[in-house]
Amino acid sequence: MMTDPISQKLLPDNSSVDDDGMLVIAGVRMDTLVAKYGTPLFVYDERHVRSRCQQAVQAFGEGVSYASKAFLCTAMARLAYEEGMHIDVATMGEAYVALEAGVPASHLVFHGNNKSETELLYAIENQIGRIVIDSFDEIDRLESLLEDSGNQIQALIRVTPGIQASTHEYVTTGQDDSKFGFTVSNGMAEDAVKRAASSSCIDLLGIHAHIGSQVFSLDSFSKAAEVLANLSNHFDLPELSVGGGLGVAYLEDEQSLTIQEWGQAIKSVCAEAGVTARVTSEPGRAIVASAAITLYSVGTIKELDGIRTYVAVDGGMHDNPRPALYGSGYETFVPARVLDSRTSQITLVGKHCESGDVLVSQGYVPEGLAVGDIVATPVTGAYGHSMGSNYNKVLRPAAVFVNEGIDRLVIRREMLSDLMNTDMG
Repeated sequence: MMTDPISQKLLPDNSSVDDDGMLVIAGVRMDTLVAKYGTPLFVYDERHVRSRCQQAVQAFGEGVSYASKAFLCTAMARLAYEEGMHIDVATMGEAYVALEAGVPASHLVFHGNNKSETELLYAIENQIGRIVIDSFDEIDRLESLLEDSGNQIQALIRVTPGIQASTHEYVTTGQDDSKFGFTVSNGMAEDAVKRAASSSCIDLLGIHAHIGSQVFSLDSFSKAAEVLANLSNHFDLPELSVGGGLGVAYLEDEQSLTIQEWGQAIKSVCAEAGVTARVTSEPGRAIVASAAITLYSVGTIKELDGIRTYVAVDGGMHDNPRPALYGSGYETFVPARVLDSRTSQITLVGKHCESGDVLVSQGYVPEGLAVGDIVATPVTGAYGHSMGSNYNKVLRPAAVFVNEGIDRLVIRREMLSDLMNTDMG
């Protein structure tokens, strides 16, 4: 049974508690935000995000990219760029948002395992800095689009190093059996490098790999770096990207590596292997996950004696699908009583017509939780809003940045009329 208050390590860096027990983030009270913006609401500690961006730049230097799939809006793209990061985009939509934010095209890195001709043409026409080539078909498409222009596009080759990361199977990407990239063990990666290097349309800069998401094992990253180092050295390529995937702590008993520790370990392996290429990476979750919490309003409490207590809130799998997709665990707490012992066990559920719409299967809150109270889940800054949906035609929530006592709306709450934007009747 949980009895302790929510751990400070799971809250944004600039969190404090007011005299009445209310959580304050970056000088802004949570009840003030609820009154102003409603719920569900994503609250991001802006200075926390900037700090993680700075750590990434310090650890990897020029060229380190923010993996925008973790969380993207124009304010986030602009912030990452202001702090010296490039932007990793995986679709034309992500590229468009980054460009609209004022990020130079030269600072974009375009990923994806099945880029269409339309997407590649968009990248070419907008002079996006790098394409991460994922297949021989993609090389064919690039050559077809560029062969008559006399132009080249800068590129990296994505390779699968054959490393099994200890994470959920849905976010494991570095093993041989993967839809992503060129496999090293069967010689495909070497063939791809040779093919791209010989193409008059491609300026091959280096290689890229990504072994998975939410990875805690430093050994997995180190083994992948060794494979990449050997390939990079063999072809004397100027750039080597180890991708992202650094795990973060979502639960009280989890421990994660810092960005600095991760960078030091990667750089050490590459140095020992005699790598002369520029070593870089693409953190996303590690930048934004712990920077945010989500605020919900309690609508219904259903107590089943001897079984469980269901607490239903006004959010659900539409604003955080990770528990339903991956069985991901989260903690719960009450922002108005952040220092109180959490002695009441609950199951936090959403409002969707799905039994699997469970946000937190085993959460804890102080005694006396009532309808109308605000409940929060911490560490929700990554892959919540960005993976959200309009399932059941719910409206997607707002997101705010808070900094030095000022709140700033960066994504407005959807309105009913937004549901008709693409409906042709």
